[in-house]
Amino acid sequence: MNTGGEGSSDSSPEKKKGKSKTPRKAKDSTLKQKSPAEFFAENKNIAGFDNPGKSLYTTVRELVENALDSAESIAELPFVEITIEEIVRSKFNSMIGLVDRERIDEALYDDFETIKAREKRIAKEVRFQEIQTKNAVLGKKPKEQPAVKAPGKGRGEASFYRVTCKDNGKGMPHDDIPNMFGRVLSGTKYGLKQTRGKYGLGAKMALIWSKMSTGLPIEISSAMKGQNFVTLCKLDIDIHRNIPHIHLHEKRSNKDKWHGAEIQVVIEGNWTTYRSKILHYMRQMAVITPYSQFLFKFISDTSDKNVTIRFARRTDVMPPAPLDTKFHPSAVDLLLIKHLITETSKTTLLQFLQHEFVNIMKAHAERLIGEMGPEFKPNMPVKSLTSQQIVRIHQLFRQAKFDDPSGDCLSPAGEYNLRLGIIKELHPDMVATYSGSAQVFEGHPFIVEAGVSVGGKDVKQGLNIFRFANRIPLLFEQGADVVTRTAMKRINWNSYKINQTQDKIGVFVSIVSTKIPFKGTGKEYIGDDISEIASAVKASIKQCCIQLKSKIMKRIQAREQQERKRNLSKYIPDATGAIYEVLKDMALKHASKKTRYEDEDAEILKKVSSRLITKETLKEKLAQHVEQVDYEMALDYATQRGVNEEPKEIVYLQSLDIENNKFIDLKSPSFVFRLFQ
Repeated sequence: MNTGGEGSSDSSPEKKKGKSKTPRKAKDSTLKQKSPAEFFAENKNIAGFDNPGKSLYTTVRELVENALDSAESIAELPFVEITIEEIVRSKFNSMIGLVDRERIDEALYDDFETIKAREKRIAKEVRFQEIQTKNAVLGKKPKEQPAVKAPGKGRGEASFYRVTCKDNGKGMPHDDIPNMFGRVLSGTKYGLKQTRGKYGLGAKMALIWSKMSTGLPIEISSAMKGQNFVTLCKLDIDIHRNIPHIHLHEKRSNKDKWHGAEIQVVIEGNWTTYRSKILHYMRQMAVITPYSQFLFKFISDTSDKNVTIRFARRTDVMPPAPLDTKFHPSAVDLLLIKHLITETSKTTLLQFLQHEFVNIMKAHAERLIGEMGPEFKPNMPVKSLTSQQIVRIHQLFRQAKFDDPSGDCLSPAGEYNLRLGIIKELHPDMVATYSGSAQVFEGHPFIVEAGVSVGGKDVKQGLNIFRFANRIPLLFEQGADVVTRTAMKRINWNSYKINQTQDKIGVFVSIVSTKIPFKGTGKEYIGDDISEIASAVKASIKQCCIQLKSKIMKRIQAREQQERKRNLSKYIPDATGAIYEVLKDMALKHASKKTRYEDEDAEILKKVSSRLITKETLKEKLAQHVEQVDYEMALDYATQRGVNEEPKEIVYLQSLDIENNKFIDLKSPSFVFRLFQ
């Protein structure tokens, strides 16, 4: 009985015929390696190059942030000029030396439309027009024309752009430029420091994308401060070996004494879909860095598409540069301890603990060494530590108590700059800012700054959330971010007299740290699972809301006061007419001696009879009385609330005649009170 296996396959003639008797060889399991450049080229989404549109946005972002870092490092007020120039296909072909060809076989192309498909599309358009005409006759609202499905399923024709970024920063050393742009994971931002980026990618990924999409090299012009030459460099990258491929690298005269860098790269992109994101990014960058000046240009052969926006500098006060710091003992792992031991210049264990970590003084270091065990001595050579001994140090670091690191190494934007940036770009009706004290997450210090605005230009109703990390705007993956969730779910806006759905609310939160705990490799959002950061964000937003509530309450009080005055003034004509009619009737009776009055009242009635008191004078006196009552109530309110703001209006009060218990007018008042808003 045949139960399967080889016997069953041999018994079938058909299977014998189609199958080779030679056994198939297993594939060679040769060990292969990839260079960092090759890895990121294959996984470009990690660096934010998911598609042509996102790639254009990320290129702009990386170049702008490098430019700001360069200027800030020499305490120069940044001036960054960013230009995106659209390159049509014919121009791109001439740039790469490719001759344009006319189509021969139209049906070969993705946008080709058959006669049958064209007739079907035209018939559909005619039917739609008939429906539109019928709706117009019946007075119905016209329907939107449905989108026409493009023929084919291909990617379509690519769009190319030349992105240029010029700054006034410190420039780059002549010999370092090739490796700074042509070698992935090489850079100057490694170490423990608050920086805008640490991956060593940035412009290198723009170069890799350029090589993948256009094949054109990147062009760099750079001059350092005080140099009498400008470096011109044109290069691309050898993906497989992760080394620069240099086309041009030379020095030229620097007659203008210019310093900074100008980087130019041609890439495939999509301006149409990412236009709003790029402009939104530039606007938010202007908010968080009001000491910077940006000039953004989009240039197209079609003049109506051109865009030029200048984001002006509002202040010359720059935040202090972030400082390099040392690791906190609770934030290190075994690999890092071993690396620090290898790199340290200190010889003994005591010196190593004192100088390579923060918050370990000599007495504390001696106590730690005593706790490690009898085989540890303060003067033992640190480089002689065994793997087991290093594990013991790591275990003690995780269990021992250390003071929290200070935030002295951090460089937040500052309340002043944050407020100026919000006012400059949004023009809100009210704004409040708050900067919290330094706090700690896993041994890394962080500071949360917040701003909340109400009203403004180009601000939608409801919550408009602006997120920043190490002074970088975060535009993507907002829904899961700690700032969004805190503002949406943990703040009771109504309790601060703010309407979450109807008011135009801007929520600005900036987090700076030596290590931003981004979720994912895209560095686009901070998770909501870190209690220390979530609590600090909530506290900062609430502090802003408390400030706003005070301002809003004063506005409400002022509105109520105006409404009260308006209501009183509204009835002045009616009250004047009624009172004057009574006075006229009394004056007639007095004249006929039917009724006698006191001397003062008789004097008034005589004035009414002789037209010295008219309806108009009475109306004027009532208006003055309403004004007086309004001032007195405002003063009473200001006295109760306390006077602690800048005076807005001067109020002159009448002095009291004590003898007659009446108010008398004074041409030169002796008392001047100030009314506060």
